[in-house]
Amino acid sequence: QVQLVESGGGLVQAGGSLRLSCAASGRTLSSYDMGWFRQAPGKERAFVARINSSGGSTYFAESVKGRFTISRDNAKNTVYLQMSSLKPEDTAVYYCAAARSGYGRSWYANYDYWGQGTQVTVSS
Repeated sequence: QVQLVESGGGLVQAGGSLRLSCAASGRTLSSYDMGWFRQAPGKERAFVARINSSGGSTYFAESVKGRFTISRDNAKNTVYLQMSSLKPEDTAVYYCAAARSGYGRSWYANYDYWGQGTQVTVSS
């Protein structure tokens, strides 16, 4: 059992930056691949970024490449999503998720645990 809590969302102007955090409890995240997903109203849940359990491999959705960075600090049991050059189309609820090591992919069904989400709103 892993509990995940996202934080760091808010309102930001286009071109600005936000750093989202996902803090875990119940289990150490060193055993998990981690992903970030987002969902806008009326839209399906979409993959944003993932990072493997050791932090040595990352993957990003094409729409955020060059703008977003995913990282993790296993000692702090926390995963981050650094977002820069934000666009209005980035507006969504952002969720972090955990999958057993080796199972993290760009498909949300691969993930076993989810946070409650944090709202990111980008104004033009």
